[in-house]
Amino acid sequence: METLIAKISIMLVPALFAITLHEVAHGFVAEKLGDPTARLLGRLTLNPFRHLDPIGTLALVLFGFGWARPVPVNFGNLRNPRQGMILVALAGPVTNLLVAVISALLLRVVFLYGGRFAGDMAFDHVLQPVALMIASSLFINVLLGIFNLFPLPPLDGGRVMVGLLPERYGMQLARLEPFGFVLVLVLIFYTPIWSGFLGPLIWSLVAVLSGPAAPVVHQMAGILVGR
Repeated sequence: METLIAKISIMLVPALFAITLHEVAHGFVAEKLGDPTARLLGRLTLNPFRHLDPIGTLALVLFGFGWARPVPVNFGNLRNPRQGMILVALAGPVTNLLVAVISALLLRVVFLYGGRFAGDMAFDHVLQPVALMIASSLFINVLLGIFNLFPLPPLDGGRVMVGLLPERYGMQLARLEPFGFVLVLVLIFYTPIWSGFLGPLIWSLVAVLSGPAAPVVHQMAGILVGR
């Protein structure tokens, strides 16, 4: 029970912020490119409750990784639908990676500053939880940014591929979208793609960004997995 409470307190706010920014970025770029659907439906808001998916939120609490309701985009409204699809799709992962960079910079500052006061009550009760939350933000945003670039619809990388491929092949790839999430899960759990590629890539990028503050990220990860 204590582990679950610790996990929620460290991870929930950064995770909600990450998935909310991801979806708002899609809608914001779509609006700029000619599609007002997200704004008209009230989805261009940082209020996370407008974006929550019940199952995705439950997965977020239990497993540390979840998803939001996709922001609706009518690609037919975009001034250049194929190019616009690419830009709208990239907006979410790029936003997550930018937030990851900002989180990494903040984490380094807190780590270097807090290191002078390790063992002090103020550090233990204030700076350490803050550092763990920032580390959680770094990890979750890298995870969302990299994972969503996987080139299979309905993930953002799949929509980028649909826009980049010749129209004939792009349409064939787009037909996989109703089954795409199941295919992604099969690839992750039943092939080496996660253990051999995505997982190492995510942790390598987290390590590079966190630098000397990497121990805080590993401490955070240990709490999330119950170690």
